[in-house]
Amino acid sequence: MEAEAAEAPLGGAEAEAGLSCFSFNQDRTSLAIGTKNGYRLFSLSSVEQLDQVHESSEIPDVYIVERLFSSSLVVVVSHTKPRQMNVYHFKKGTEICNYSYSSNILSIRLNRQRLLVCLEESIYIHNIKDMKLLKTILDIPVNPTGLCALSINHSNSYIAYPGSLTTGEIVLYDGNTLKTICTIPAHDGPLAAITFNSVGSKLASASEKGTVIRVFSTPEGQKLYEFRRGMKRYVTINSLVFSMDSQFLCASSNTETVHIFKLDNLTSSGPEEPSTWSSYMGKMFMAATNYLPSQVSDMMNQDRAFATVRLNFSGQKNICTLSTIQKLPRLLVISSDGRLYIYNLDPQDGGECILIKTHSLLGSGKTEENKENDLRPSLPQSYAATVARPGTTSLSSTVPGYSEDGGALRGEVIPEHEFATGPVCLDDENEFPPIILCRGSQKGKTKQS
Repeated sequence: MEAEAAEAPLGGAEAEAGLSCFSFNQDRTSLAIGTKNGYRLFSLSSVEQLDQVHESSEIPDVYIVERLFSSSLVVVVSHTKPRQMNVYHFKKGTEICNYSYSSNILSIRLNRQRLLVCLEESIYIHNIKDMKLLKTILDIPVNPTGLCALSINHSNSYIAYPGSLTTGEIVLYDGNTLKTICTIPAHDGPLAAITFNSVGSKLASASEKGTVIRVFSTPEGQKLYEFRRGMKRYVTINSLVFSMDSQFLCASSNTETVHIFKLDNLTSSGPEEPSTWSSYMGKMFMAATNYLPSQVSDMMNQDRAFATVRLNFSGQKNICTLSTIQKLPRLLVISSDGRLYIYNLDPQDGGECILIKTHSLLGSGKTEENKENDLRPSLPQSYAATVARPGTTSLSSTVPGYSEDGGALRGEVIPEHEFATGPVCLDDENEFPPIILCRGSQKGKTKQS
């Protein structure tokens, strides 16, 4: 997650009992899981059915697995060789390349232009088209969790990583020009999560306290939003992720509650409110915040969650994402015990999200029916009407994109900003992989900076 909501490595008893890692792909159309026996890929095209796309048992003890959109490229790291990154073309059943590094790999991030390998004290930036090493960022603070984020929009390929071990400083780096852009003083305490929106124009972050989530503009680094997840209880943020249209921001933690925040317009140019007693008191309240200590006024101005989910478990590692499945907005939560929970999100009224399906990701991939589903009331009309509103999901600037059948699946599109002439196209066997002898070690290249 995407940590950035994309990856959730596990260890100890959790890994023994269920999943060792799990991640959603960049556009939330697929999910990957790692176990002691290998890894699996699933398609997220339907609520009722979870289709397994691929399963591999060639590498045991997988703790990182990342798929590039809906292509056939998958990156895997195993506990048996924690310093080695393996890149596969899973449809062909072939290894594209592997690289070894000077220390254990903590996280992998990729888009159609760049592939990041994050170690505890360095970040390697590869060109995904030929896997050439472009840059090694060495001057980073110790990063024991491998926290980093990469914009999925390859036209900017922004990278974010912690700039301090003791404060919530974020370094914003351009993965295309290979230059530092700016440093953002995001939080007082150390960072726990950072993530970009789909076009790379916004960056969200949370600290280890987990009480406040902030959103900044990129590349300027200006604070746009501030949301309060809680006030009294410190939590560990497991994942932080924007919806694909950047209208919502979702956060899950080690507690039983998932919070969804709505990114409303920053300024309002509507007509002035009528002169009622409540509106007058509201204005007086907001004016009073100018005379209060900054900590108090900040707390008053912070927005609360637009929608929430109360999970039926607590304390388990989990990640969440916001996706559109069968034309409706959904919240997806994966837990470390190997279950995928799918909820309906009302984009107009928010409130408590409704659990509609639970899938098992282990064993034979059986679906667990929710007995409550047959008893729950039908969704209000406003929900369906909201989904049908113009502008809720815009496909006006889209072009044919990646698919498992090389474009044979009709109707599959990707946003225009995600389609470029340069990136790797794994559906074209002649174009990729050009790297036949791509087996190397980065141990001797750590001097690059």
